[in-house]
Amino acid sequence: MNDAAAPASRWAADAAAPVSASGAYAWMVFALTFGLMLSDYLSRQVIGAVFPFLKADWGVSDAQLGALVSIVSVMVGVLTIPMSLLADRWGRVKSITLMAFIWCGATIACGLATNYTELLAARALVGVGEAAYAAAGAALLAHTFPIGRRAAIQGAFQSAGLFGSVLGVVIGGAVASQFGWRTAFFVVGAPGLLLALVYPFVVRDYVAPRLAETGRGAAGLPISLLVRQVFAARSGNFAFVAFGLQMAIPSILIAWLPTFLNRFYAFEPRKAALMAAVAAFAAGLGVLFGGGVADRLSRARPSFRALVPAAYAVLCGLLLMLGFGLPANGLALGLIMAGAMFSVAHGGCAVALVMDVTHPAVRATVTATAVLGASLLGLAPGPLLVGWFSDHVDLKTALTLAPAFSLAAAVLFVLASRSYERDAARAHVGV
Repeated sequence: MNDAAAPASRWAADAAAPVSASGAYAWMVFALTFGLMLSDYLSRQVIGAVFPFLKADWGVSDAQLGALVSIVSVMVGVLTIPMSLLADRWGRVKSITLMAFIWCGATIACGLATNYTELLAARALVGVGEAAYAAAGAALLAHTFPIGRRAAIQGAFQSAGLFGSVLGVVIGGAVASQFGWRTAFFVVGAPGLLLALVYPFVVRDYVAPRLAETGRGAAGLPISLLVRQVFAARSGNFAFVAFGLQMAIPSILIAWLPTFLNRFYAFEPRKAALMAAVAAFAAGLGVLFGGGVADRLSRARPSFRALVPAAYAVLCGLLLMLGFGLPANGLALGLIMAGAMFSVAHGGCAVALVMDVTHPAVRATVTATAVLGASLLGLAPGPLLVGWFSDHVDLKTALTLAPAFSLAAAVLFVLASRSYERDAARAHVGV
């Protein structure tokens, strides 16, 4: 075996080996990490369900409502990389625990806000707590399960975000209608505190393999070398942008679908929230199974790791454009639900792709970079742009044009497929 092949074998072994020989332990880690992701998105997305109540109580504009969604993504985008680096140095498990306490406490503080400025500040603090969770959780799961399950496990982990969004919309709409919008924040903020108390007593942290050329792990790398490692692969760079653009769509749907159904379908707030929850549930099913499909198809044709999410993005964009463009009827609503099913199906594939083409020592930072792209390119601007466009034209037109994000993402995933196999081989993580 030559010198290049030896480290390649070691790196592949590091990526494939679970942290514990116990399958029960691995699934316990998954369950707790999945549960905190549910809490993360309960806290993040409950805001959409209370939009009608906030508008009635405080008379805020649609742009201001959109900002309550976008501020969380802005904070996540700005802080995800520095906080992920901090998690590498301090420890993923301890960092995850602290982050959960912050976002749950901030969610409860949202219910105590007495004006729009206080609510916006509390929402910003929710984003601070959530900034590195997706990256730290994904990295922890990547070291707990073997590489052959990577897209499926990452997709299942991300599906918690959609199922959490469903619960946030359903619980938020029901509780706000019955007990007031403030109580909705109290109800969704509390469960994560219990999981955060249990997490450090059950989950063990890991030690990442070191880079051969420096003998150091990610925590000890100079920033310049770390950046080169993260952005070394052409396919990974395309995937960062594609992943980010496509993530605008679920963020837009979760934020604006309840209001759209209220205005254009004349659904009362509780029914609108319920239908939006159905769309989020459909999206959760898509991401839950989307990664597994990519895993299976890419065994024979590795480039399918990128081509499968490209197909998901095209389907999502076309279905949603038709659904929002048609008059309000059952067919249009069915198309919207179908489009929602493909809106996040790319998630597990995209995260697995960027992990495949980079060294395991920088895996948390790579995942954080993907989260940064999602926050700054999609999650943050999406709801805000729709709100701005709605104020100047109308919400229906804004939502009909929004799926352009998906079509742009599809093009970038196709470009990523052209160099994926070469980049994965160069990174020595196997295809």
